[in-house]
Amino acid sequence: MTFLLYAGLVLISVLLTVQSAHVLFLMLYTWDQPGAERKAAAPETFLPPQLSFSVLLPARHEEDVIQTTIERVVRADYPDDLLEVFVICSADDTGTIAKAEEKIEELGREGLHNVEVIVFDDKPINKPHGLNAALPHASHDVVTIFDAEDDIHPAIFDLVNTVMIQDEVNVVQSGVQLMNYQSTWYSALNVLEYFFWFKSRLHYHAHWGSIPLGGNTVFFTRELLVRLGGWDEHNLTEDADLGLRVSAAGERVRVVYDDRYVTKEETPPTLGHFIRQRTRWSQGFMQTLRKGTWKQMPTRKQRWLAFYVLAFPHGQALLGVYLLFSLGMILLFKVPVLVALISYLPVLMLVAHFLTSVVGLYEFADAHGLQASSSTVFRMALAWYPYQLVLCYAAMRAMRRQLQGRHDWEKTAHVGAHRAQAEGAESRVA
Repeated sequence: MTFLLYAGLVLISVLLTVQSAHVLFLMLYTWDQPGAERKAAAPETFLPPQLSFSVLLPARHEEDVIQTTIERVVRADYPDDLLEVFVICSADDTGTIAKAEEKIEELGREGLHNVEVIVFDDKPINKPHGLNAALPHASHDVVTIFDAEDDIHPAIFDLVNTVMIQDEVNVVQSGVQLMNYQSTWYSALNVLEYFFWFKSRLHYHAHWGSIPLGGNTVFFTRELLVRLGGWDEHNLTEDADLGLRVSAAGERVRVVYDDRYVTKEETPPTLGHFIRQRTRWSQGFMQTLRKGTWKQMPTRKQRWLAFYVLAFPHGQALLGVYLLFSLGMILLFKVPVLVALISYLPVLMLVAHFLTSVVGLYEFADAHGLQASSSTVFRMALAWYPYQLVLCYAAMRAMRRQLQGRHDWEKTAHVGAHRAQAEGAESRVA
């Protein structure tokens, strides 16, 4: 029995070490692989506007942020006649509808008439259903999605217009970046997850043709979206599901990450909102894994990569159980030196992940004119292990909801914290 316990500990430690090393490789992919960063870069010059864009803005209870988002999209550096905007709301969300219509009237007095509210009154009340309700109204060449709190770069349409024409692709995923890295104890770690995901990891997925797309700042030709049947209304990660369907259809996805052109967002305002968001993402990956679209991909490498990503929440849930078990073993068991050394390998990988994140923090801050300090690094160090436990708990919660057959949409609140930070930075510069 003791031998089996030791053998199990060694096996789990080796598997965790290998998995952690692979994640570290993905985090550093664009820095480490020759040409990867060049392939991910945005063009330095833009072509004249040619493609037209239909912007979908799904919103639910977003009274505090929707008007600013509409303003930023409409004021983008792109011809008005090549841009149409649809704010998508459920009929019961009278507050957001009123705020959107108020903004539309204001823009109309300035001669801008390219924004419309699309209201749906059937179920399910969630983002993918709203997107499907708006898709028939979209008449332009390219359809894109922004979230209700997004701060887009004014040149984003010029960038995508250029990339789609020059690279001859039907799908472009541009960068999304959380900004308010000092708002809560977990904000910096959440910000850096996005930083490495969009700046590095997604490029690896795009290279191998197996990519779970992000939920916004992603651009599709309208023809492709219609051909694929839009979004899966019962999937909690409709973006990842659609990305894998795009990959299975053989479409090449161009991922662009340039710090100058990222869409800026905020971290969830409370721990409860963060857990619910991560639960939704984990459960959506579980749904997509069970759905089996990944099995339709043409190559073994694509299928394995998709399976690896979608199965990760299951592993994260099991890791949560193991972490608690390992703490008990530390207190109650003495093991041979060799077993102890091997079991310590995952800890070394955690240290490597943390040090990489610290470097990422300084690069992120430098790219956006922010200041990373030693106190921020110290807070990250204190939060590092609790943050992993929170992620594991969210995965376990997702597994429980999946087993219970619960698929209701747990919404994340938005308070505009990233905008408050930007305004504060501007005032300091002034």
